[in-house]
Amino acid sequence: MERNDIIDFKALEKELQAALSADEKYKRENAAKLRAVEQRVASYEEFRSIVLASHLKPLEHKDKIGGKRTVSWNCHTTQGRTSQDETTEIFQEKVLLQPETSAEFYRDWRRYLRSGPERYQALLQLGGPRLGHLFQTDVGFGLLGELLVALANHVKPADQLVVLEILHSLASTGRFTLNLSLLSHAEKESCRDLFQKLKAMGTPRSTKEGLRQEDQGLEEQPGGLQEEEGLLQELLGLYQVN
Repeated sequence: MERNDIIDFKALEKELQAALSADEKYKRENAAKLRAVEQRVASYEEFRSIVLASHLKPLEHKDKIGGKRTVSWNCHTTQGRTSQDETTEIFQEKVLLQPETSAEFYRDWRRYLRSGPERYQALLQLGGPRLGHLFQTDVGFGLLGELLVALANHVKPADQLVVLEILHSLASTGRFTLNLSLLSHAEKESCRDLFQKLKAMGTPRSTKEGLRQEDQGLEEQPGGLQEEEGLLQELLGLYQVN
C-alpha cells in the first residue's frame, strides 16, 4: 500500500463525531420546537427559550448545586482589580480552544465558556477569519445573538479592529439576514449598544487626542483609521442599525 493510500482513521472519527453532534443538536432542537408548538406558547420569546434550553437535563437527586470556593492567600494582591480582569486572566491560563467545526464550537461555547469575559476572550482568540470559516454555512439558531451580547458587554478600544473583523465575518455567513431577524428584543438592543460603543471609539476627537503630532498622518494612510471607519459604516448597514 502506497503512502498516499493510508487512511487517516483519527480524522474520519473526528468528522463522524462532529456529524453526529450536529445531527443530535438538530433533532433535539426540532423536538423542542414541536413541543413548544404543542404547548401553544404565548410569545416568540418563550418559544425561543424552550429551543435554546433543549440541551439542558433535569437535576438528579445526587446532583448538588454550588461548589467549593477558593480564597486568595494574599488578599492585598487583588485590591484594585476588577472581577472581569481576574476572569480574563483565568481564561487565558486555560488551554486555548481550537474547534474544527461549528458543532465543536457550539459544544465548547455551552460547556466551557460560562461567563461573559470568557466568551469575549474566546471570540478574540479565534478572530474573524476563523469564525467566518466555522460558520460559513450558518451561525445556528440563537447563537448570533449570544455572540453579539458577549461583544457588546466587553468590547474595549484596544480590540476595536478585531471586533470589526469578527462582525464582518459573521455578516458573511449563510442565512445571516434570517438569523439577524430572529434576534430577541434584548439582543437587538445589545447589537445597537455595540455599534454605539464602536462609533464612540472611532470618533476623530477621541482618536486624535491619543496620537502624537508626528503620528496623526497615519489617519490618511491606507489601512488606517479611514479604513476602519469605512468598515464600520458598511457594518451599520449590514446589521440594520440606524
